[in-house]
Amino acid sequence: MKNDIQSEAYLRMLKIRGFEQAVKQLVTEGEVPGAVHSSVGQEAAIVGACMALADDDYISGTHRSHGHPIGKGAQLKPLMAEILGKVTGVCKGRGGSMHFTDTSVGSIGESAIVGGGIPIATGAALTAQVKGTGQVALTFFGDGASNEGVLAECLNMAAVWKLPVIFFCENNGYAAVTPAKDSHGQPDVARRAEGYGVPGVIVDGQDFDAVYAATQTAVARARAGEGPTLIEAKTYRFDEHCVGLFINGAYRPAEEIAHFMSERDPVTLYRNLLLDGDKSEGDLSEIEAMADGLIQEAVSFAKESAYPDPEEAFELVHANPISIRR
Repeated sequence: MKNDIQSEAYLRMLKIRGFEQAVKQLVTEGEVPGAVHSSVGQEAAIVGACMALADDDYISGTHRSHGHPIGKGAQLKPLMAEILGKVTGVCKGRGGSMHFTDTSVGSIGESAIVGGGIPIATGAALTAQVKGTGQVALTFFGDGASNEGVLAECLNMAAVWKLPVIFFCENNGYAAVTPAKDSHGQPDVARRAEGYGVPGVIVDGQDFDAVYAATQTAVARARAGEGPTLIEAKTYRFDEHCVGLFINGAYRPAEEIAHFMSERDPVTLYRNLLLDGDKSEGDLSEIEAMADGLIQEAVSFAKESAYPDPEEAFELVHANPISIRR
């Protein structure tokens, strides 16, 4: 089997799907501290965006960000260990589900603060511009975060200074339980780019190829010194806002959820596309088995890892030790 872009994209989508499913199971087993937000249904948007970036490009995420470092190529074991609060996690068990940081793949921070990753990525883009490294930063955020003032501030600054940053909105239609139609004056987040003189692109978030192509264009523009792009991927989350929160009937029609799960599943859509191309059932089964094995290894690794020592609770709080003069 060739290790091509299509095979790698399918593998990363499967790793995200399997990772999220494993985490949900661990939540039911009482293994996971804190809240957990699943990105099942949004795999094509995540992987399409991340695979258009170079290895040393930056990404920042959201509270729903297990998939983002996976999409960028991160190892699963330390990510799963972080979910369980173990010392072998990417943040040594200090961050948990909503605060992955994995600089080995350019993931510079995820945050429970809505819109919190937007200024971090904008700052990273400014750093790259000043240093002349040629790097690009991409910040993921949701439709809810698009109503935060920080997006307007960062879009404007990035447009004026032509920063190499991509603003990537994963518009899954709902900010927690609030439908976008009830909180947006008009439904297309990408149109906000017009006010800042930068391109605004709407793309089918369930289509890996469409997202990948749109992000490639934005990356090329950013690297050429032409400034930012706002990409809006129309996608859908299959699970509740938070794992264990069961209020579907109150704000999401059951037929809407069923439609996306049966007809707009990005993993199934991409699998069918590959079968229509040059991939065989054997090729895809091999990739699927690989993903399953990696997930099982990650869960075992996380469960077997130790918790941080309580005596070390105040370590890693500051970037530099604070010396006290006596």
